[in-house]
Amino acid sequence: MPTPPPTGPLVTRDALAGQLHLLGVRTGETLLAHTSLSSLGWVNGGAVAVVQALLDALGPDGTLVVPTQTGDLSDPAVWRNPPVPEEWWGTIRATMPPYDPRTTPSRGVGVIPETVRTWPGALRSAHPQTSFAAVGPRAAEILEGHAPDCRLGERSPLARLEKLHARVLMLGTGYATCTSFHLAEYRIPSPRVRVGRPAPGGGWEEVTEVSITSDRFDELGYDFERDRSVVVRGEVGGADARLFPVADAVAYAERWLAVHRPREEEI
Repeated sequence: MPTPPPTGPLVTRDALAGQLHLLGVRTGETLLAHTSLSSLGWVNGGAVAVVQALLDALGPDGTLVVPTQTGDLSDPAVWRNPPVPEEWWGTIRATMPPYDPRTTPSRGVGVIPETVRTWPGALRSAHPQTSFAAVGPRAAEILEGHAPDCRLGERSPLARLEKLHARVLMLGTGYATCTSFHLAEYRIPSPRVRVGRPAPGGGWEEVTEVSITSDRFDELGYDFERDRSVVVRGEVGGADARLFPVADAVAYAERWLAVHRPREEEI
């Protein structure tokens, strides 16, 4: 049976860059991008063309930041999709390769962040589970000092992005992917958890961390968009796109989560 032709729309690098400018992306700004390649249509050049278009829109003075998370570097006891047999847990912990920002691939964030991670000149933060990668003149300033016991809090790139007046660009993704909301979890009472992962020098380690979850982030995003005029909406390729300041998203989430999703602070 023949493969059906693509449904489109046909999207090119130049068209994407032009649509990003029409949406409001500014030359020289810092942008935290959450992306879905499949939502854009049939992109001539795939993820590479999308990254090129983003860099074209930002210009040489702009900085592109993406999440390059590695949730698989975690305790097999908490794996659910899929789980592994309990009798494997000890061996997995003893032999799991440690995080290497140069070679460890991202997981669960899509092909565009992975393309940015391997882009010439790209830098990546040091956290072994919730790293970010960036290309541009402010990359080092944003990524350096990502503390190993602070996934998405005050000593993470998110807090740097907030201070630098960066904006979030969402291309075909929903608010469940909005990492900026997690920074708010560090500013309100939140439970703590023990997080297991491979140690940098080999072996296994556990650290105490704020418990983070994207539960109800879609509802939070809906209310944020309804209540705040800072969210710019448009279309890029075939995808719904949103553009808004990191700082506004964090401030709104801090108030919303405390009221609508309170969680007890405990260790």
